[in-house]
Amino acid sequence: PLLTLSSLARAACVGLMMALAAPAFAQVNDGRSVGDASTGQAIELTARPALVLAGSAEWEDGFAKLNKAFADLRTALDRANLKPSGRPLAVFVDTDDQGFKFQAMIPLEAAPAATPSFPASIKLGETPIGKTMKFEHRSAYDDIDSTYEAITAYLDEKGIEAKPMFVEQYLNDVTSADDTSLQVDIYVFVK
Repeated sequence: PLLTLSSLARAACVGLMMALAAPAFAQVNDGRSVGDASTGQAIELTARPALVLAGSAEWEDGFAKLNKAFADLRTALDRANLKPSGRPLAVFVDTDDQGFKFQAMIPLEAAPAATPSFPASIKLGETPIGKTMKFEHRSAYDDIDSTYEAITAYLDEKGIEAKPMFVEQYLNDVTSADDTSLQVDIYVFVK
């Protein structure tokens, strides 16, 4: 099924904002200036090696679950002496009225030559690839519903069909969902 306002808006209830120094994705953009919640920018994402932790959460505990997932990934990075290269991201692979399934990721500088030992829940993988529309959210996470509503309106107006997967890339550190300094880039995968 396509992403709907309901499934996009539901994602607004979750998130964790942690930052690293470099972009999480290798991107090829269309040369336009960076958009906002009401203007999408076409971006083709290319794969990067990443440390991945899959999980699920009910909407009420989404912030805490993602927070723990990113902390677990950082611990695994440190223990394996791997170097991060990009900002943390959450790939939302399924949403419904009760909650969501996600893959928390931290991109790596390079894939390790030998696979380190990780806890069973953590794997080596790659960041998502494909054609996306990139949107910005620059306000508290509590207010991200309006960004998802603007994204849905933009996609509808332009006749763009979304796939049932999207990514939030957290560009700065905040510790609460009401911190208005939050910066999130949202990538909606399109057909």
